Amino acid sequence: MRMRRPRQKARESARSPAWERRVGRTARPLELFAASDVMAFAPMGPEASFFEVLDRHRASLLAELRRAGGEPSGGGTRLASSSEVLASIENTIQDIITSLARNEAPAFTIDDRSSWENIKFEDSVGLQMVSHCTTRKIKSDSPKSVQKFALILKILSMIYKLVQSNTYATKRDIYYTDSQLFGNQTIVDNIVSDISCMLKVPRRSLHILSTSKGLIAGNLRYIEEDGTKVNCTGGATAVAVPSNIQGIRNLITDAKFVLIVEKDATFQRLLDDNFCNKMSPCIMVTGKGVPDLNTRLLVKKLWDTFHTPVFTLVDADPHGIEIMCIYKYGSMSMSFEAHNLTVPAIRWLGLLPSDLKRLNIPKDSLIPLTKRDHMKLDSILKRPYVTCQPFWRKEMEIMADSKMKAEIQALTFLSSDYLSRVYLPNKLRFGGWI
Repeated sequence: MRMRRPRQKARESARSPAWERRVGRTARPLELFAASDVMAFAPMGPEASFFEVLDRHRASLLAELRRAGGEPSGGGTRLASSSEVLASIENTIQDIITSLARNEAPAFTIDDRSSWENIKFEDSVGLQMVSHCTTRKIKSDSPKSVQKFALILKILSMIYKLVQSNTYATKRDIYYTDSQLFGNQTIVDNIVSDISCMLKVPRRSLHILSTSKGLIAGNLRYIEEDGTKVNCTGGATAVAVPSNIQGIRNLITDAKFVLIVEKDATFQRLLDDNFCNKMSPCIMVTGKGVPDLNTRLLVKKLWDTFHTPVFTLVDADPHGIEIMCIYKYGSMSMSFEAHNLTVPAIRWLGLLPSDLKRLNIPKDSLIPLTKRDHMKLDSILKRPYVTCQPFWRKEMEIMADSKMKAEIQALTFLSSDYLSRVYLPNKLRFGGWI
C-alpha cells in the first residue's frame, strides 16, 4: 500500500466538507475516519450500516412513487406490436397514394421537436411533446426537402421488411446499404428518429438497433435475447451495454445504488481503483459522454425493474449538467418518447460547483467558462425543470458567479485516488447528493 506524507493527510482533513467528517454523533479527522470506516472495505463491500442513508433514500423514492400512483415493481413501457408498426407504415403509404391520386404532391408531417413551445415538463416524466404541437412538412415537390422525402420513404420500406420478417438491423447497417445515397450516418440517425416520431412508435419497435457505446460494471447479471448469460461482476473489466435492451431478461442484482459516470476515463479509473468491489453491491454505468439511446434505455430498465437509487457523477461544467439532464429529464429531440427513456428519480452526486470551494481546490486546477459555456448555462437555467430543482439552480449560480468550471480530475489535487477512496464513499454514506 502506498504511504503518504502526514502533511498531505492534514490537508485532506482540513479541506473536506462537514458531511465528509461526520461519524455518528462525533466528528473525527477525515483521515482517521476514512482509514477506519471507509477505505478498509473487504472485497464484499462495506458493512450494512454504511447503506442506511441510501436505504432511507430508496424508501422515500418508493413512497413518492406510490403517492404518484406508480407501481413499485415496474417493467418498462409496452412496445408497439409488429402488426401495429406495419399498420402505421401502411397508413402512411396510403396517404401518399391518396395525394398522388388527387394530383397533389405528397408530404410527410412530423412534429416539430426543435421549439420549446412544443415541449412541456412534468416532474414525474420529464420533457415531452404537447398534445397539439406545431408540425413541419417534408415535401416531395420542394427542392429543399425532396431528397429527405425520398430517404424517409426508402428507410420506411426497409423498416417494413425488417418488422415483417422479424429481423433486426443497426442504423450502421442501414447506412452501409447505400452509403453514397445517405451521405453520412447522422442523416440516417435523424431520419430514424423522425420516423419514430411520425409513426408514434418507440424507436426499438422499428427493429432498428443502435450500436452501443456505453459500458456497465458491478453487481448485475442478465440473459441476452440469444440466451447468452452476462455477468457484469468482473472487478477491473466492464461489459458493453447490449444493443437490444428490450431483449434482455432475468436481470438479477443486489445493488444498493447505480452510479452513472459521465466520462469513460473516470469510469475506467474507478474500475482500476476497484470501486465496484469496495462499494459492493453497486452498479456503474457510463455513456461515454452524451449517452446513446441504449445506455439511456438500460438505466431506465434498471430503475423500472429494481427502483434502486440512481446517481450521476459529472464534470462541474455546463456540458456535464446537460448530460445529467438528458438522463433525468430527457431531450427535446427524443421528447416524443420521454416515458420510455427518462428517470426523474436521478440525483446529482457530484462534482458539485460548491464542492470546489469546500475542498479548497486551487484556482489553477479550475478552467474559465467560455462564451459557449455561458450560453449553455443560461439556456439550462431557463428550462422548465430548473424551477423544481432549487438546489440545482443554486449550484449553477455558483458556477456562473465564479465564472469557473472543473473536471472531475480536479480532485486529484487532493490525492490521486481521492475520488474513489474519500469523495464518493462519504457522499454516498452521508447523503451528499441533491
